[in-house]
Parts: sequence; C-alpha cells; structure tokens
Amino acid sequence: MTAGGWRRSAPRAPRQLCYNAHVKRKRLPFEILYEDDDIVVIDKPAGLLATHTRLHGARARAEQPTAENFLNDYVRKGQAKSRKRVWLVHRLDRETSGVMMFAKSAEVADRMRSDWSNLTEKTYLARVEGTMSGKSGVFESHLLEDSDGYRVRSVPEGRGGKCAKTEWKVVSESRGTSLVEVKLHTGRKNQIRVHFAEAGHPVLGDVKYGGRKARRLFLHSTRLKVRDKGVFESCLDL
Repeated sequence: MTAGGWRRSAPRAPRQLCYNAHVKRKRLPFEILYEDDDIVVIDKPAGLLATHTRLHGARARAEQPTAENFLNDYVRKGQAKSRKRVWLVHRLDRETSGVMMFAKSAEVADRMRSDWSNLTEKTYLARVEGTMSGKSGVFESHLLEDSDGYRVRSVPEGRGGKCAKTEWKVVSESRGTSLVEVKLHTGRKNQIRVHFAEAGHPVLGDVKYGGRKARRLFLHSTRLKVRDKGVFESCLDL
C-alpha cells in the first residue's frame, strides 16, 4: 500500500465469465461496477444475501448463494483450492438493492471498517409511505437490536444503543408516497428502515417495520463515493 493507503494499480474491466472442462464457474447474478487490486464494487440485486446468515452456520460461507460467495468464486477463477477471497466491509439488507463494495484483502478491509465514515459517502433512494412533514431533515437516535437480532429499535441514550444519524430530502411525491434521497452518517443495521418507520413513514414494501406489502422493498443504494477510488452509481426507478 502507498502512503495514501492504497496500492498503485489501474482499474480493470470485469473479466469475462466462462466455463472450462474441469471446473464449472458460477455465473455472477450481478454487474461488477469497478474492480482493482484493493476493492470490487457490485450492483447487488434485491433478494440476494450479501453474506451468510447465522441461521445456516459456518458451512453457509461456501454453500449459501450470497454476493460474498459468488465473488469468492469469481476471484478464485473457479478453482476450488484457491485461497483467494473477498472481505465484507459493509452490508446491504437482503431486499435492498444497489451499490455494494467488498475488499480484496484483510488489510484493506480493516482500513475501510476502521475509518468508514471518513473514507466513504453512501446515498440511497427510498420510497416511503405518506407525505413527509418537511422537504428535508435529519433523524438521529440510538439504535439497539432485539435479543434475537431480528428487529432494531430506537432506545434512550445510555440503554446500550448505538448512535445513528440519517439525513434525508424529498425528491418527489406521488400517490400517497414520497421519494426521498437519504445520506447515512452512520451505518447501523436497518437504520433507514427503522428511522422512517418510527417517523410514521415506513419504506414501501417493508412489512417487517410496518409498511404495506409491495412487489419489493423500495430501498436502493444508488451512490457510493470512496476516497481515492471514485464514485460508483446504480440507477433504479423507484
């Protein structure tokens, strides 16, 4: 790595996927937006797990269809004995789509995790129920996971929750819903979903947090800015 923290390397275009006579390489169910020696950035589809779930145990790392496992196969070029892998540095919920980044080494992953808020800037689009009371604002609270890890809620300061800050502005309004642009100042589990639900405006399709059923969860990671790497975008009509 250089003094700035990254190795000097030119970005590569996504490699062509193929199958050979000995190893059947899995086709990627997503587009690779960017790749170099440090990171790989993808456009994750809704419905795909980012990483394995606790319910499936350790074997899921190799067997469960996740973005992480697809990328592990990708960097190994289909060679099962290869020790190459990717490292998770942030998460997207299963039903959330859009830009997501993985590291290609433990060193890069540790650096990204330890200084995430200074090295990156994440922007989402969400369609939420109802009309917001203003055109912009900030939600800030302390979020705590329930004991089973399924749901997250705001709790008073000092009760074990982690500080969460969500900045938002209204883009448009239509048919009793609002399209909002959201910038995260922290990266807590279910942060956007919880903050809007607790404000009385759950994300459309977010039944888990009181939203009405829809064809999908209307939450999309539309932009990720990474210092010294670039800005990566994914467009989706919500």
